[in-house]
Amino acid sequence: MTDTAQSLRQTLAHLATLPPEQARAMPAAYYTSPEFLDLETEQVLRNEWLCLGHIGEVPNKGDFFTTDMLDEQLLIAHGQDGKIRVLSNVCRHRGNRVAEGKGNAKRFICAYHTWRYDTEGALISAPHMKGQAGFDPAKCSLPGFPSAQWNGWLFVNLSGTAEPLGPQLEGLQKIVQNYHPEERFLNFIEEDIWHCNWKCLFENFMEGYHLSATHLDTLHPITPTKLCKKMSSGPAWTGYHAYYNPDYPPRGPFHEDLTEDEKINSPMFGIYPNLVVGMATNFTLFMCLRPHGVDQVKIRWGVTGLENDPEAQAVKDYVQLCRDFNIEDKEKLEILQQALKTKHYHGGPLAPDDMEGTIWDFVHYMARHLGQTA
Repeated sequence: MTDTAQSLRQTLAHLATLPPEQARAMPAAYYTSPEFLDLETEQVLRNEWLCLGHIGEVPNKGDFFTTDMLDEQLLIAHGQDGKIRVLSNVCRHRGNRVAEGKGNAKRFICAYHTWRYDTEGALISAPHMKGQAGFDPAKCSLPGFPSAQWNGWLFVNLSGTAEPLGPQLEGLQKIVQNYHPEERFLNFIEEDIWHCNWKCLFENFMEGYHLSATHLDTLHPITPTKLCKKMSSGPAWTGYHAYYNPDYPPRGPFHEDLTEDEKINSPMFGIYPNLVVGMATNFTLFMCLRPHGVDQVKIRWGVTGLENDPEAQAVKDYVQLCRDFNIEDKEKLEILQQALKTKHYHGGPLAPDDMEGTIWDFVHYMARHLGQTA
């Protein structure tokens, strides 16, 4: 282990001992060290539940999409048996990919040597292999990864060692249950790459301190910084309530179960380590983060809503709002990543709990996994 990585582990362990009023951000190398990213990848990311997207992307039998996560090529397929699986998108012959993009298929065919697999991952044909002594079709199925669903989001655990996801999110479920995220339809999905460390984006999404400064014309009129309230958080998640400006028009339609207080705020939460969600009363914005080197993050971001009509004007308006404030965040974070290459930033004091308590929660999460005193 490098001196930089070891020093960062010691800093995490030290910060975890401080009281909240002394909360501080991590130093620059936390976001710029390739060695520390390697450590995060092997000891945190591969062992945790990672969000890949939304089950609304594969609603019908035969639907699929492909993605990557930490260099694993993944195939998410809705099998003919009705089950959604996360399969290895790597042919069991010579290792090429068996599917590209997204769509609907009855089988997946590796274009290299035309080995064919069904939607459950079983090998169904392999040209010219019959009679080959070392070939057993039953042993050539695409490997499956453990997966879990929570309120429509699909997660994978690459190591197969994670504790069940649902029990870890029981506290968060109580907070969002009246918003009924499980009843919201996928209206939009898109991919992007931002030139910043994955943790910078997670932290940015999860704090309301920047809302009025960075998003003066987009989010400040709706959810100004001064109205943010930290929510009670759990070991697998953190979040805050973004309360609406009383002068802003009501953000209906409202689910009948929402309380009067729930009608005037959006739960903003992050499920460690890679899903961030803004759950407004009428729409939900989510981002699935995939580290792509120390200074890039791949993003699959989408919008769900109460109506199953992606072409509705309300959906288009909300997507455009998301695009507008995403552009603002992306600009700030890409500047931040360049600035963090300095050797003279060692981590500043965090704002009060309602504004940056989520950052402090995230520091504690990382410390539980990577903190080391010596």
